[in-house]
Amino acid sequence: MKTNLLTIGKRAALAALLISPAFVSAQDRNWTNMRAYDQSGINVFEAPKDTLTEFDGLKVKFGAGFTQSFQGLKHENAKGGLYKMSPGFNTANANLFMDVQLADGIRLNLTSYLSSRHHNETWVKGGYIQFDKLPFKGQIWDDIMKVTTIKIGHTEINYGDQHFRRSDGGQTLYNPFVENYIMDAFATEIGGEVYVRQGGAFGMLGVSNGLIKGNIDSVTVGKDAQGNIIDDNLHKSPSIYGKIGYDAQVDENVRIRVAGSFYHNNSAGNNGNTLYGGDRTGSNYFMVMEQAMVNGAAPTYASAAFSGRFNPGFTKKIDAFQFNGFVKTYGLEVFGTYELAKGRSKTEADSRDAKQFAIEGVYRFGQKENVFIGARYNTVTSEVVGSPEDIKIDRASFAAGWFLTKNVLLKGEYVNQKYKDFAVTDYRNGGKFNGYVIQAVVGF
Repeated sequence: MKTNLLTIGKRAALAALLISPAFVSAQDRNWTNMRAYDQSGINVFEAPKDTLTEFDGLKVKFGAGFTQSFQGLKHENAKGGLYKMSPGFNTANANLFMDVQLADGIRLNLTSYLSSRHHNETWVKGGYIQFDKLPFKGQIWDDIMKVTTIKIGHTEINYGDQHFRRSDGGQTLYNPFVENYIMDAFATEIGGEVYVRQGGAFGMLGVSNGLIKGNIDSVTVGKDAQGNIIDDNLHKSPSIYGKIGYDAQVDENVRIRVAGSFYHNNSAGNNGNTLYGGDRTGSNYFMVMEQAMVNGAAPTYASAAFSGRFNPGFTKKIDAFQFNGFVKTYGLEVFGTYELAKGRSKTEADSRDAKQFAIEGVYRFGQKENVFIGARYNTVTSEVVGSPEDIKIDRASFAAGWFLTKNVLLKGEYVNQKYKDFAVTDYRNGGKFNGYVIQAVVGF
């Protein structure tokens, strides 16, 4: 055994020496048709459409995102029984990115979560293959692909613009704030997207399985608490989603982007859709507004991974629309979201409504815009099961950050969130939390 291990070690060391020049070359290469993982990737939405001037063989690039947080939050509600918290460091999050230039205009991506709140072990988020050129001869294919991008895989779907500014596990560098929206529209699904871009106008149409992972399970009927059948829809439908918009640099100092997105699924099987619950890494607010005991057991960071968020529970049927606006002039950027969603679970007979509004302003200054301050207001209003009236959740956040280099960021946020009009039997009735979170971030 000792000899075998020694032999394996020697071979691994030799392999590392042999591939290291190619690896370094690939890392230094000016990669195209992709969003950078460092500061230069901020305010980039869809991956830019550009062309490799020369393809000289398969190239591999590795990147990563690391985030370490320190939290000082406190919470309260009307009936008590909340999780006991004190200031401290949270478990660090880490992502690993692998990008491969397979051919001229053809790129593959694989993203893995090395450590996250919801899963501490390493596991794959998803991956895709992206075509900005096709390996077919003929001028017609060249003309089509000058304005077209095709993306296929089990990956993050492009619904709305907010998911380009959110924190994703260890990759929190794009987000000037600490946490994502209260109603966090994010999901990884199996499917494909086709983009067409001409000048500043763009459009995208996508089709997916509508589920966070694939399965061949049969669909069962939905029943209420008394066992009565209320949903006998026994099929699974694909999700159809799309986006149209305009993104242009009006002049040297002004950029404007507007976009509208939709997402539709008429029957996602057995409570399968996760558009507002698809994040498998967890919230950046640890254990806020979580109960001390749930069904006789204390919650864990993993079991209560989505603290501070609200999932409307549209798992069987959903229609959602998100409208976004973005303006950047000099160092000031303003980003807004208005979202409408309607849906239900398989145990509900009628659909419910939810809506969300968010507005944020960020001012970046310094020679390389390496320092910023920002403020965000986010509110959600929704019908919920068991509540006689719509509930409302309000959040105000104030943030500041400093890029020591384009790969290293220190940022902090003060947050104040309030829960309104929840039923008196709901532990969130009269709930609120506030305090600060500081994050050290690396992205490359």
